[in-house]
Amino acid sequence: MREAARRVFAAAVASASPRDAVLRHLRLGGETLFAGKRRYALRSIKRIWVTGAGKASAAMAQGVEAVLGKRITGGAITVKYGHAAKLGHVAITEAGHPLPDEQGISGAERIAAILDGAGPGDLVIAAISGGASALLVQPADGISLPEKQETTRLLLASGASIHEINAIRKHLSTLKGGQLARRAAPARVLALLLSDVIGDDLDVIGSGPTAPDASTFGDALGVLDRFHLRDRVPAAVRRRLECGVRGEIAETPKPGDPLFERVQNLVVGSNALAVREAARMARSLGYRPLVLTTSLDGEAREQARMLVAIARESRKTGRPARPPLCLLAGGETVVTLRGDGKGGRNQEFALAAALAARGMAGVCVLAGGTDGNDGPTDAAGAIVTGGSIAKGIALGLSAEKALANNDSYSYFSQTGELLRTGPTGTNVMDLYAAFVLPR
Repeated sequence: MREAARRVFAAAVASASPRDAVLRHLRLGGETLFAGKRRYALRSIKRIWVTGAGKASAAMAQGVEAVLGKRITGGAITVKYGHAAKLGHVAITEAGHPLPDEQGISGAERIAAILDGAGPGDLVIAAISGGASALLVQPADGISLPEKQETTRLLLASGASIHEINAIRKHLSTLKGGQLARRAAPARVLALLLSDVIGDDLDVIGSGPTAPDASTFGDALGVLDRFHLRDRVPAAVRRRLECGVRGEIAETPKPGDPLFERVQNLVVGSNALAVREAARMARSLGYRPLVLTTSLDGEAREQARMLVAIARESRKTGRPARPPLCLLAGGETVVTLRGDGKGGRNQEFALAAALAARGMAGVCVLAGGTDGNDGPTDAAGAIVTGGSIAKGIALGLSAEKALANNDSYSYFSQTGELLRTGPTGTNVMDLYAAFVLPR
């Protein structure tokens, strides 16, 4: 089952190849560029610039270069450290993620310079993938990088959803929340989006730098209040959001803004495609695939218990489907930090699943991030069975204490159950799989 889990995960990741995703949606026919259902007459375009940010943006830019080659005037993208790829016409900056750093600012300045110089006859192609929210970092006036880092750190530890976190990021930035598109005007903008968010919401992918922003300063402040952070974030952050609520600072561009008439947002890849390929691989390995959802969210440990409960029911009664079965889900859970251990949402999911499946035969659970990085660790997630807790006890470990301290990485490092893939070059959220054998 563990080997089947690895193969199913590998198939899901391979299906989300950023370069291939771009090539499925972008092609050249003579002097016409086809992007989805839209056409661009290249004779009327003076210059083509390639910009963007995200863990997969370099690989996406490879796809753009494969189509347009020397027609590209130049460009700049920012990727997470270790996620660079060879490019011939586009400069790459490697920067920090999930916490932004000075390199991220340098990369954003390169991008901003291109946008500021783009004219009405230009086409700006923006490759945006998961991670862009932290990598496309150009703090708004009055906000310093350390203040933005501290705000990000507090939000990541709060249990806030990616939608809630991005509502704040947009209002502390000069490029997110449709502001990259506003900066590029009057040039035309083609945004290629590799979705890492539930529902593929355009204004949430990478904090929506090329999409209308439905969130407001009031929404951002509401997130701080909901998680009791208003008095904990830096004073400059609190002041900016409060000034925005009073109308003293201009809002991000909203739906209906004429500037978006010259913008095309095209989703080229998503978690749904990865889950579909995972199901195909599971079937080829002899497991009946059952996709539960591609919009799993909520607390990792709670959702893990739910997945194991379904696996137990299947093994006991044959509901909702008979084994051999592969239960599949996609999405992105959250972790509310209570301890000071090391881990990520997928490792926490796996550890909670191991506790829920304790002593069960014929069950194996995988939780993995398709980008190959789970939280601040070198693992994508973990693979556990009903015997994982016994393995830990034999090593003198307490899974309950590890979970209480959010220390899943330390636990799995010793039991040898980490899922390590290295950076995959893509990012379409997470994959969860439970393999169930007949009794």
